[in-house]
Amino acid sequence: MAYHSNYWSCSKFANWLRGSTKPEALSSAEWKEWRKESFNKHPIRYWLAEDGLDHLQNFLTWPLKKLNDIRYYINNRFIIRSHALTSHPKDCKRGEYNGLSYRILPCLFNELVNFVEVENAWYHIAWDTEASKKYMPPFWARGRFKLSVWRCPDAGIENLNWQANLVYNEDWGFSPNDPAYGKPTEQAIQAREVLALYHWWKEIYPNRPDPHDASGWSNYCSVISAGSTDYLSMIEDRNDEDRVASRAILDRSNEIELAYEKEDEEMMIRLIKIRHALTT
Repeated sequence: MAYHSNYWSCSKFANWLRGSTKPEALSSAEWKEWRKESFNKHPIRYWLAEDGLDHLQNFLTWPLKKLNDIRYYINNRFIIRSHALTSHPKDCKRGEYNGLSYRILPCLFNELVNFVEVENAWYHIAWDTEASKKYMPPFWARGRFKLSVWRCPDAGIENLNWQANLVYNEDWGFSPNDPAYGKPTEQAIQAREVLALYHWWKEIYPNRPDPHDASGWSNYCSVISAGSTDYLSMIEDRNDEDRVASRAILDRSNEIELAYEKEDEEMMIRLIKIRHALTT
């Protein structure tokens, strides 16, 4: 079954051919009942409208579909690169070796950033006319043969903020008497978690103080090495009091490094737990 942006079986011509108008939206039970009634009313005409038009559309649009397949392949392979987990050059410098133990964190969170700023941004303008006018991508980043990825943090965050404020109400089939009425939906809870992780990676993680600076080790080293050009001699000249002080500062530096590693691990676990929500 080929996928089309518009199905001929859902057209006005199909309604005329079928002898009945296809509804725009129904529950699964209602769709089942509608198909049964439409088929019993005009079996041949129903087949022509539902199956015949689909087969005809697939046959006539096959060349275009193949061209689209090539276009999607090129876009996925060389532009979006949806086959790979990637990192930003500022996190993994090109040409330098980065072990897997280090790459895991930036690759996962760089892809989270891409989800928010690229995929979710597209989702936002695709379903919101006002947002589409507000965040119109440049011509080279839209259309059938776009040449680059369109990135818009504001659009992605705006959409997540909208999702984060969704609550169970009449639109979801809940009445004021329902215990869940007015409470955040599952979608809202997931959106809030995505925003929290995105904020951590973009704002908190890169601004954490260096452990050597935060512990005082950097300042300590600059003080004890002042005026000395021989670092080994400088170390040998230290007294017991200096050694105790430096050991305490190094221990503090190690504590900060371990706290950072624990925080990194907790954030990666949180990201993995919401991986099913990272789709548009």
